[in-house]
Amino acid sequence: MSRQHEFTQGARDMLPMLLGAIPFGIIFGSLAGAAGLDPWQTQGMSLLVFAGSAQFIAISLLSGGAGIAVVLLTTLVVNLRHALYSASMQPHVRHLPKRWRVPLAFGLTDEAYAVVVQRYARGDQGTYRHWYFLGAALAMYCNWQLCTLGGVLFGQAVPNIGEWGLDFAMLATFIGIVVPMLRNQPQVAAALVAGAVALACHALPYKLGLMAAAASGIVVGVWLERRNPVLQEELL
Repeated sequence: MSRQHEFTQGARDMLPMLLGAIPFGIIFGSLAGAAGLDPWQTQGMSLLVFAGSAQFIAISLLSGGAGIAVVLLTTLVVNLRHALYSASMQPHVRHLPKRWRVPLAFGLTDEAYAVVVQRYARGDQGTYRHWYFLGAALAMYCNWQLCTLGGVLFGQAVPNIGEWGLDFAMLATFIGIVVPMLRNQPQVAAALVAGAVALACHALPYKLGLMAAAASGIVVGVWLERRNPVLQEELL
């Protein structure tokens, strides 16, 4: 496949995630203004940080008078899951020069990972697969900026938008993408264990429950695969 085809396909495959992220971007733009950030600061945070969870937590802490050190440390903990994403993607991008790996790392959001990891799971060693990654990441980046801007400009006109429950759209999108990827018993077991741990640890602060769930799922999946390689055969 050509560079253009991979890039376009990556952006196209991100469409469900783009739709799911729209409410989050608008809500962030609206809440950031209510928390005291001016439009330039709000848009600048989306441009430079580009991490929804971290941005929401940051504006909450800033509005409560927290210091910069507290904000930085908290957002670092919240984004620890990206270390797992990066470790998973490393075998697929390690051959790329730094001028590629750095921007791709910046664009490795939850949504981009969920889509791009499926592309790499197909097994074909296309020369331009990293263009697919770039297309997916850039599509989400542009979408996040536009949605933030929409929240800045029009969010205040919609009262209590953060209480509408629009965040379920992203959850439903993730479920639709992840479930078809569960093709053997270790993967199904890992997903079930991770889901159970996530529910049990939901009350933990700073999304530490997500880290616990991911670690638990990885341990169970790896243990089952090593214990009985036959289990790796596809279920369907």
